[in-house]
Amino acid sequence: MKEDCIIKIDHLSKSFSGTKVLDDISLEIKQGEFVTFLGPSGCGKTTLLRLIAGFHTADEGKIFMDGEDISGVPPYKRQLNTVFQRYALFPHLDVYENVAFSLKLNKVPEAEINKRVKKVLKMVSMTDYEERDVDTLSGGQQQRIAIARALINQPRVLLLDEPLAALDLKMRQDMQIELKEMHKKLGITFIYVTHDQEEALTLSDTIVVLKEGRIQQVGTPMDIYNEPQNVYVADFIGQSNIVDGVMLEDKKVSFIGHDFDCVDEGFGNNVPVDVVIRPEDIYIMNNTEAAQFTGVVKSCTFKGVHYEMFVDTAEGYEMMIQDYNPFEVGSTVGMLIKPQDIQVMHKPCTANRFEGEMIDSTHVRFIDGEFECAETSFQAGDKVDVEIAFKKVDLMDDIDEGVVSGQITFLFYKGDHYFLEVKTNEGYTLQVDTQDIWDKNDLVGINFKPKDIKITKRESADE
Repeated sequence: MKEDCIIKIDHLSKSFSGTKVLDDISLEIKQGEFVTFLGPSGCGKTTLLRLIAGFHTADEGKIFMDGEDISGVPPYKRQLNTVFQRYALFPHLDVYENVAFSLKLNKVPEAEINKRVKKVLKMVSMTDYEERDVDTLSGGQQQRIAIARALINQPRVLLLDEPLAALDLKMRQDMQIELKEMHKKLGITFIYVTHDQEEALTLSDTIVVLKEGRIQQVGTPMDIYNEPQNVYVADFIGQSNIVDGVMLEDKKVSFIGHDFDCVDEGFGNNVPVDVVIRPEDIYIMNNTEAAQFTGVVKSCTFKGVHYEMFVDTAEGYEMMIQDYNPFEVGSTVGMLIKPQDIQVMHKPCTANRFEGEMIDSTHVRFIDGEFECAETSFQAGDKVDVEIAFKKVDLMDDIDEGVVSGQITFLFYKGDHYFLEVKTNEGYTLQVDTQDIWDKNDLVGINFKPKDIKITKRESADE
């Protein structure tokens, strides 16, 4: 463990009702750092925070604070406090009594209580509010009191569980600035939970992006935004054009029908990759002769600071572009992308792979379904590996038409097609490339054409 590490999470896992919410999480948090757990609802970020706080017990793994295992230490004995989304202030107590409550419970001398309450109220800019009823305060003021109450015990770590979610946009933005200033003044570690990407980018020293109970990337806001490690992070943080590409060689990549110079190396030659281009990094111009590629403006919308345009390229791809100048809908434009603005990412695979078992020479069982396949030389009971390309998965509106059924849990547009993740009712995840338009959470039937099911001998099977 690093010398400046205050919290170490070591191979932590947690399940509820048989569903794994956190899966083998390991992370180190430095003293004085502002760390944000970022992800959509259900990704495990709040569960991870509550495990650190001691409100839940991990199924596997340990949590260390200053090198000591605190996994079995009750919440009130941990040197940390939590600020919740619902502030949980006592309505029958005024501001002073709310903030002083835990000190009085611990029989701290009155003079010390008075000194500490005044100090912490000054920190949160709530001086002279001591006698106010908490019900008369605004949402932002109540949030400050909740933070003051958490700080009064002088915790080493402050945990904040979506504390600004109940505030309106302007108040939330104001509180973001105040939280950042508060963190600087206090010098203690903040661990913050949010699903708001802008909030995470604004507040954090370090962002931990989570998906389905697993860490996807840990880095500074600039690293997360400019150097996403996979398509999930690229899609979740900000807006992106994400397209399929081929790494031709070092510093040369092909996508949207053209070859581009880039700055990436070490991928190999002619390797499938994912390519990310942020909308503000595509230069758009009326001069098509100076451009790398051309297209027709499909839409142009004023967004306050910039214009957001969708352009259909001559090769059939749709690109999102943000620019300070508007371009007329229907006009032909040129576009240019600089090498340093092209982010190339490893593509883990292009096919779904599962373990299966032969029913007979033309039928195979996998993902808890029995599927017809092309004639094989395998016999009933043979253990096999099954592969289906992303673009060969058939999804149906009627779940009863599929051999198995599932729900779409993740999707985004890749310029000329959609990429989806579908979780079956049995808990298997399939990745799908499709031209069809679906929505997140749609229920679908799943099937495969016999010729599209590739079967090979199980590599790990006993001889």
